[in-house]
Amino acid sequence: MSRIGKKPIAILKGVKVEVKNGKIIVSGPKGQLEETLRGNITVKTEGESVTVERGDDNKQTRALHGLYRALINNMVQGVSQGYTKKLEIVGVGYKAELKQNWLVMSLGYSHPIFFRPPEGVKIETPQPTNVVVSGIDKQLVGAVAAKIRSFKKPEPYKGKGIKYEGETIRRKEGKTAGK
Repeated sequence: MSRIGKKPIAILKGVKVEVKNGKIIVSGPKGQLEETLRGNITVKTEGESVTVERGDDNKQTRALHGLYRALINNMVQGVSQGYTKKLEIVGVGYKAELKQNWLVMSLGYSHPIFFRPPEGVKIETPQPTNVVVSGIDKQLVGAVAAKIRSFKKPEPYKGKGIKYEGETIRRKEGKTAGK
């Protein structure tokens, strides 16, 4: 039995969970998310908690059991609190700013990089070297942050590039260090 899958999910205050036609719909103060259920998985709401159960012991069903429990838990937390990812831009002259709904970044290339966030994701730049990605969908927030980071990954010699807040970059010595 999946250790994660058998844990009940506590429904936070102001959050409503519904199961309709093979879809689970979670709505709360920040918005609404939905996920399609597949496999032999059933979701039951009992008072202030949600439980995920599986119908058989197939390998695929066992894998989906813990997955759907984690996805539903992320949805409940997302519609009540939301998710944020913070990025830091390191490098001389590297910066980011918002112009209309576009994130415009100068990252040492010969041209600026323009990025428009997808629907449901909010991007802020409290400082020119910090970018904050927020939203209610954990997967989408993580994917957008990873996409922004991919424009200039941190390099190991000087550490220049875009990194997550708190991320440590393994540094290398230059070739003159051995002499």
